Amino acid sequence: MGSPIHLTEIDHVAIAVRDLDGAIEYYSQAFGCQVEHRELVEKDGVEEALLKVADSYVQLLTPTRDDSPVARFLDSKGEGLHHVGYRVDNCQEAIEAVREAGGRLIDEVPRPGSRGTTIAFVHPKGSFGTLIELVQE
Repeated sequence: MGSPIHLTEIDHVAIAVRDLDGAIEYYSQAFGCQVEHRELVEKDGVEEALLKVADSYVQLLTPTRDDSPVARFLDSKGEGLHHVGYRVDNCQEAIEAVREAGGRLIDEVPRPGSRGTTIAFVHPKGSFGTLIELVQE
């Protein structure tokens, strides 16, 4: 087995919500958080708002179509923690390390993410029940 990659920091904690504007308002009033980045990610069928917290983000996600993974998550589990995004130096190497460690990948190759990042998702069935996003800036 090859050597493991290293997670450099937590990029974001993603929370699935039904009302993105309502969630933004809540985080603003309760915690003083402001939206640093907002983007419609057509490919994934979501709209996201990134709220800066130190060097990381709270990522609020809402579906833009009924067949998106976030819509299915909300239907089955309700609002709440959706996934954790970890920063890595090289997304391709991180995918290979996950594969070598016996993890299950959702993305077999890195793909474009929001705000110009490169990303890949690791299936929760291979990572102790947590959906993981690998994020290369």
